[in-house]
Amino acid sequence: MKLPTSVEKSLLYGIDLFFKIRPQPVPGNDRLRQCKLISHRGEHDAYHGIYENTLAAFDRAVERRVWGIEFDVRWTRDLHPVVIHDPDLNRVFDLEGKICEMTRAELKARCPAVPSLTAVIERYRRKLHLMVEIKAETYPDGQRQNDILTDCFSLLKAQRDYHLISLEPRMLELINFIAPSAFIAISTLNLSLLSELVIRKDYGGIAGHYLLVDRAVLEKHRRRGQKVGTGYPRSKNCLFREINRGVDWVFSNNAGRLQEIVNKLIAEKEVPCA
Repeated sequence: MKLPTSVEKSLLYGIDLFFKIRPQPVPGNDRLRQCKLISHRGEHDAYHGIYENTLAAFDRAVERRVWGIEFDVRWTRDLHPVVIHDPDLNRVFDLEGKICEMTRAELKARCPAVPSLTAVIERYRRKLHLMVEIKAETYPDGQRQNDILTDCFSLLKAQRDYHLISLEPRMLELINFIAPSAFIAISTLNLSLLSELVIRKDYGGIAGHYLLVDRAVLEKHRRRGQKVGTGYPRSKNCLFREINRGVDWVFSNNAGRLQEIVNKLIAEKEVPCA
């Protein structure tokens, strides 16, 4: 089931507003320190020319001391993994061209801002945890593509440094170079079904909208040693709710601003009383 985009946006706005004005207890210092904020597609700001899933957006995540970044991977025609959400350049860059129909050289010439997966890993592997979304698309040479991904991630350790995530579990089934314990399934309205799949397949965890991931879901996966992430808190009160619930990862389009709130609170709590 998928809601019309306009309906979905209105619904999410109302939910965010409700949790923004609903007071939450300020988390203790230990919980604040354990908070792992993940910048969704980086700290992008298209109005100022900082586009999502670009090095500029990821650099800002580093500057704002966010714990991790989420980004999307697609393949060029000649099987180079690149970092971009959409199957084409239109929405973000106002350019024509489908990623799967261009070679890496052609894509770089047309839109230099789209980075390769290798470039992102090399630049941020010691600075950020990488949540790498595998987009739903055809894998024309699955084993070769797994070999390419093996090379890309060769300097990283799965789970410690990165996870592979997807809205489509069938895409994770194509991955054979790491164990399923490094897979995170992303739910929409299919949380219950996906939760059972994550348990059955022994994935590393599950993530979904903060409203849908209730206490029962949290406890069910915790008992099995699986992680739980939620998205996409926009406000301080909503973030506090997730921290107080002990959510492992918080994905947000406002991660930098929320991280500033967390850092400020930690600093204030550490100031000794006069």
